[in-house]
Order: sequence, then structure tokens, then C-alpha cells
Amino acid sequence: MTRPEDTTKQEQKILKGIVNFGNIDTKEIMRPRIDIFALDSKLKSEEIIKSITTTNHSRIPVFDENLDKIIGVLHIKDLLPFLDKKEFQWKELLRKPLFIPENKKLDDLMLEFQEKKVHLAIVVDEYGGTSGLVSLEDVIEEIVGDISDEFDDDNLLYSKIDDQNFIFDGKTSLHDLCRIIKEDKNIFDQYKGDAETIAGFILEISKSFPKKNSKINFMKFIFTIESIDKKRIKQIKLTILNK
Repeated sequence: MTRPEDTTKQEQKILKGIVNFGNIDTKEIMRPRIDIFALDSKLKSEEIIKSITTTNHSRIPVFDENLDKIIGVLHIKDLLPFLDKKEFQWKELLRKPLFIPENKKLDDLMLEFQEKKVHLAIVVDEYGGTSGLVSLEDVIEEIVGDISDEFDDDNLLYSKIDDQNFIFDGKTSLHDLCRIIKEDKNIFDQYKGDAETIAGFILEISKSFPKKNSKINFMKFIFTIESIDKKRIKQIKLTILNK
């Protein structure tokens, strides 16, 4: 048995999260109804494009009339082929929503996410109304701690070596990466798949777990793996070519 003094505070937090995992209801961690960003199915194509530029969400619920009538989930990456078109049938891109009860345990929810290969679920109350929304990231955060709090705008974990070289934590979002290096925020969209972080993006484009010091060349960037553990890319050096 691991002694408390043999583990870091973060490791102890993760262990506690795992122990409590099966006892937590989805309602306890969901994003409440009032905070849900969703799209009205009556919006035109150009209005949809304009709306998604105001949010960093990669998956957005779509409703008829009100939030109690969610008809699908729009994946932003599915819109990419249509960005230069004024009109297109965007509702044909909607994916079937996953509805779950408020009292669904997180371990069961994690299994359902894995089995159905989805990352977002709509939480409904006993009357069938929408009470909230929960993502795969929300569930994972319950184990490992809040992924995003450390990376608020004023507290991003990165180091600038010079104008061409940066060191980033693997959990840094692609959105924040683009903002820091002053690149178009959509530069990685065509290639990122479902990835939201730098580490996830590297796994997506390399199709394997890289070794320490390995380099991934992509467009005008070189990603060098600075630090890893058994299951996570912890730190990455980004080199920008021809800047």
C-alpha cells in the first residue's frame, strides 16, 4: 500500500478521485442549464458560422423551440468543409444526442461514453427536461482535478524562449496555443480530430504515443517531446520555422 508521504499532493488527489468515482452522480458535476451554450435549429447557415466564432466549444447542442427539445449535437469540425459557403444544410450534420438521467453514476457514464464513442451527454431531470450538460472532460477532471483552472488567461503554464521557441504543458488548449503564438485560431482544425489540447493533437497526428525527445514535424512547426510519463505527454517544446 502506498504511504501518504510517498505520493505527491496531486497523486493523492487523483487516488481520492478514483475512490469516490463510483459514488458521484452526474448532477454533481454537470454544467447547469443556465450555462449551456446551444444553437436554435431555426438559424441560417451564416448565423451558425457567426455564432460558433464566439465560443471555444467543439460540440454544441441544437434545439427546437427551447432547451427541453434538443434534437442533436453539432461538431464544429463537421462544419469545416462548408465555411466558404453562404448556404448549406447544416442540420444534416447533426449527430444523435446522448441523454442521461441526473443520478447516473460517473463510472457508468464513463463506460457509456466509451461504448458509444461520444464526448458529450445531455442531462435530463425526472420530467424529461434538460437540466444540464456533461462532457468526457468533466468526468476525467473529477479524477485528475480541474484541467482548465491552471490555464486561465493570466496563468497559462508556458515559457517563451524566444520568438520561435516555446515550452508548453501538454494540457494547454489549442485555442490558447494559437493565441500565444499569434496564429490563426483555426490553423489546426482540419487535422485535430477530437483533440482539444496540444498533447491530444500530437497523438492525433502521430497516431502513436511518442517517445521522449522525439520530434513531430507539422506544417511550419516542430513539436519536440520534452517530458512524458506512462500515459501522458507532459511537456512539449514548440519551434516555429521561418518566423
